[in-house]
Amino acid sequence: MTNQLFEEFEKVSSKAWKNQIQFELKGADYNETLVWESLEGIKVKPFYHSDADNKPIPVQTHTSNFNIVQRIYVFDIEKSIAKTLDTLNRGAEVIYFTIDNPSIDATELLTALPKTQQYFFIFNFLDTAYTRKLSTYATSNGYQVSILLDPIHQLTTDGNWYTNLNSDMSSLTECVNIANNVAVHIDATVYQNAGANMIQQLAYALAHLNEYLNRVELKVTPIFIETAVGTNYFFEIAKLRALRLLADLVSKEYNITQKIQIIAIPTKRNKTLYDYNVNMLRTTTECMSAVLGGADYVSNLAYDVIYHKENEFGDRISRNQLLILKQESYFDTVDNPAEGAYYIETLTAQLAEKALELFKTIEKADGLITSLIEGTIQRKINESAQKEQELFNNGKEVLLGTNKYPNPQDVMNHELELFPFVKQNPRKTLITPIIEKRLAESYEQKRLEEEKTTKQ
Repeated sequence: MTNQLFEEFEKVSSKAWKNQIQFELKGADYNETLVWESLEGIKVKPFYHSDADNKPIPVQTHTSNFNIVQRIYVFDIEKSIAKTLDTLNRGAEVIYFTIDNPSIDATELLTALPKTQQYFFIFNFLDTAYTRKLSTYATSNGYQVSILLDPIHQLTTDGNWYTNLNSDMSSLTECVNIANNVAVHIDATVYQNAGANMIQQLAYALAHLNEYLNRVELKVTPIFIETAVGTNYFFEIAKLRALRLLADLVSKEYNITQKIQIIAIPTKRNKTLYDYNVNMLRTTTECMSAVLGGADYVSNLAYDVIYHKENEFGDRISRNQLLILKQESYFDTVDNPAEGAYYIETLTAQLAEKALELFKTIEKADGLITSLIEGTIQRKINESAQKEQELFNNGKEVLLGTNKYPNPQDVMNHELELFPFVKQNPRKTLITPIIEKRLAESYEQKRLEEEKTTKQ
């Protein structure tokens, strides 16, 4: 077939489109009426056209290869094994284990699991001997394991290194040289969950990556970037595409040739305690953005994650959301689906350009770690978070069921298994930690207090 679809129709230029729109506006100002500005300072137009917008920057995504990830927190080996086997039988493709305590033997956990699956291991500690034991066991027995290490994430969220900068980087260097199943992990979820805008998220993730590229030899070491995804649907697709573009750009400067893997998970920032079933709708669109944006691995959040302990029902629903996208909605049948969408490609270019400019500013200030120690990053995130919080408080940033169309009969005080609000325990730290905070927290605390008063 040589004829192009719609070839017989006369082409309409961007100028003609704009003239027609201005005619239809009947004197109303085009920019004031139809152009809006995002929190990132990007002006969004009512239409995009190939002859007026930025030339597309090639970004290759392989949507058909996205993997469904299930997270399991390991506190009891036998229970974790049973849960893993059940989860794999129910459609999960990759298991993401989190281990807090080095007394838990990860090799014992792995022994009971099938070798055909892929497993991620995240440790909330940095132990070279422990990492070596698991890496060697997995290699010797043919397990598909990736051990993800990120001491900078420890600094950003806890305020202190595991030991200190030099010791942690030395341990990381030793670990990644054990085998190619030990990977560097850039956990950038904290930036989004704390309120950073998309340009900041991209720039900080890039600076986070660059710290490791500068300090650790990573020529053949696998690299994973983990990011949180919000509900600004097209922007989030563009954000992930920009992240891949920028990460590849920086890694090539260090002669890194391996593909950087992206793990995506819905944000916690917009999740609500009241009208909690709406969280399922939020996570669905966020997972869609993650897949269409080209994430290699997508992990979902349970709708009740902020106030209930891990439970089979919440996990099953969150996993089934991804299974529906993959097996019923055919999200795995087309590679690079966003290619050719002028809006998304323009957003990708704008986000990438602005993030690269901010990244260069951070590097001129001696990098991410120095900026964290000086408090620059924390201050900028707080400014962005406060701006978004004010929009929420004024009703301009909407969370349905919370600051718009709330259900006055919804009572949640008896449902709380977890404390859903930020806890801050004053203690001595090297830096001010970056604290994750949901938009609805203050509103929910006030409403819970009203519930208690009414009950009394």
